[in-house]
Amino acid sequence: MSVFSAPQFARTLEIPQVLIAPSIDPLSDKNRELGTGQIEDILQQLGIHSDKPMVTQISRFDRLKDPVGVLEAWRIARRRVDCQLVLAGGGATDDPEGAVVLREVREKASDDPDVHILDLPPTANIEINAIQRASTVIIQKSLKEGFGLTVSEALWKSKPVIAGSVGEIPLQITHKYSGILTHTVEGTAFWIKQLLSAPEFAQSLGANGHNHVRNNFLRTRHMRDYLLAFSYLTGDRSDVIRL
Repeated sequence: MSVFSAPQFARTLEIPQVLIAPSIDPLSDKNRELGTGQIEDILQQLGIHSDKPMVTQISRFDRLKDPVGVLEAWRIARRRVDCQLVLAGGGATDDPEGAVVLREVREKASDDPDVHILDLPPTANIEINAIQRASTVIIQKSLKEGFGLTVSEALWKSKPVIAGSVGEIPLQITHKYSGILTHTVEGTAFWIKQLLSAPEFAQSLGANGHNHVRNNFLRTRHMRDYLLAFSYLTGDRSDVIRL
């Protein structure tokens, strides 16, 4: 049996195939509830002040995550709405360009006090959780993507998410219902401005996104899917959906 996370990754094979999307653990350090005081303490340790709206992207410093494009979009939006930008993440051992991209982002930020560029270690799960929970809008401006679990992690925290319409991100976001899908820097900037200017709409996106993740991308659903796959392997094939 072969397991794929989305239909577009499936191939013509002589063995059975099942669709099982990835999921998040709502009880992990990256996703569990945090107290307001704990969040504020972590922000202070990271040098972030919560005195103005936060626009955030959590991702490794990779050209395919387009951190420079996020910076450009934020600068366009800031002409209309006062806000700060947080770019937080790290590198990957299989990406020798990570340090180059990080340096490029820092150079383009030009010591702007409203831009916070955080090179975090792989173990900074609680810090990432706190940053996301303190954010007003979360971005995932990927140019190419697999599933992109950072989107589900942000939606789980009931945050309005603006993300690139690539890979399996559209499985997690229905445009203008559970988030926003964009294709360009200008489109991203437009929606940053719109969401910061319309908090009720932003809140409704966050609530719908949270419910979508709760129903589709938690570990409980993941376990159910694997149990159905095991039932298929043992001969009970009545409830298994084949690709």
